[in-house]
Amino acid sequence: MTEYLSTVLWRRNGAAFADGNYSRGHTWRFDGGLEVPASSSPHIVPLPYSVAENVDPEEAFIAALSSCHMLFFLSIAAGRGLVVDEYRDEAQGVMEKVAGGGMAITRVTLRPQLTFAGDRQPSRDELEQLHRLAHRRCFIANSVTSEVVTEIP
Repeated sequence: MTEYLSTVLWRRNGAAFADGNYSRGHTWRFDGGLEVPASSSPHIVPLPYSVAENVDPEEAFIAALSSCHMLFFLSIAAGRGLVVDEYRDEAQGVMEKVAGGGMAITRVTLRPQLTFAGDRQPSRDELEQLHRLAHRRCFIANSVTSEVVTEIP
């Protein structure tokens, strides 16, 4: 078993609270020392109570899926003798109402665009196979119920 730690810190800083007029801005702290400014999404909690410049949990969820997939893809590609020069993913998540009236991110679409070095260029079939393997190995994808789709250009 491996454990991962993070700290989420929010402070009221004297603002009103019971009326809902307080900032949703907060900080994520990770074990390596990095601090990330976070907030609710302005799509969920309107400005000025959200902080548009900060990362929101929904964006982080999508980025975590994309990042996990990429890291496994790179490892698999390297093991097969492929040299990746660049990996760029413009991932997208869709939030919608689900049974019971709640909201959920129901679909995440990964759109990885890759540049390979050298003579060893993968075929489309090999790319699809590499992405399927990366998806199966991704811890984050294995931890969620949202549909995760990879679209290869």
